[in-house]
Amino acid sequence: MYNEKKILAIITARGGSKGLTGKNIRVLRGKPLIAWTIEQAKNSNLIDKLIISTDSIEIAHVSEQYGVKVPELRPAYLSTDDASSMDVLAYVLHKEEQLGYTYDYLMLLEPTSPLRKNGDLDNMIRLAVDNPDRDGVVSVGIVQLEHPIIVKKVSPKGVLIPYISDTAEAYQRQQHDEALFPYGVGYMIKSAVFKKEHKIYTSNILPYYIERWQNYEIDDIYDFRCIETIMEMEADKL
Repeated sequence: MYNEKKILAIITARGGSKGLTGKNIRVLRGKPLIAWTIEQAKNSNLIDKLIISTDSIEIAHVSEQYGVKVPELRPAYLSTDDASSMDVLAYVLHKEEQLGYTYDYLMLLEPTSPLRKNGDLDNMIRLAVDNPDRDGVVSVGIVQLEHPIIVKKVSPKGVLIPYISDTAEAYQRQQHDEALFPYGVGYMIKSAVFKKEHKIYTSNILPYYIERWQNYEIDDIYDFRCIETIMEMEADKL
């Protein structure tokens, strides 16, 4: 709790993965990938409750080994490729309210983004709660190479054209405003706002800036190896 505001953190972790089989429990520097996010959440001084939503018995068992009991598996309709994280958050929040628990803020944590500095989660919570006129906070990193002003696509004629056609041509990202990508260190939203809009990206969200080395998420084996190396380099910050 921070300034009398209760925080519910939810880790979403499906068992299926097309990019990297079993990635959420794949061993990363000595422990399952999801364990990094579990421990980071448990190390927070401000999170009131941590819930893991998964459709996988294996992920549930690993979670319990790291101190978080998973009382039920996610319903089948929330385990398809079409089910969104927003649907999962809504389900978990509804279940909590049925049990008589209410929260001021929801925090979505993705196990595929384990590069969180010590204090990141609590700093995000403070930023959100200290700005009550805003709906929440999303972690963002500055796009390095793939700036949208430079990105291309192939036209119907088979030639390269700007992906964003109504902008001036550019060859360097420095020629335009910085672009930000919402890497999954954390997403926060007021519970009341989420229940009304069923989304995190409202028009009233604050940015929480992360460092360059945190600009990675695990989708395939190449991402996994990159993050593995970064963790070795930045071990004192994790």
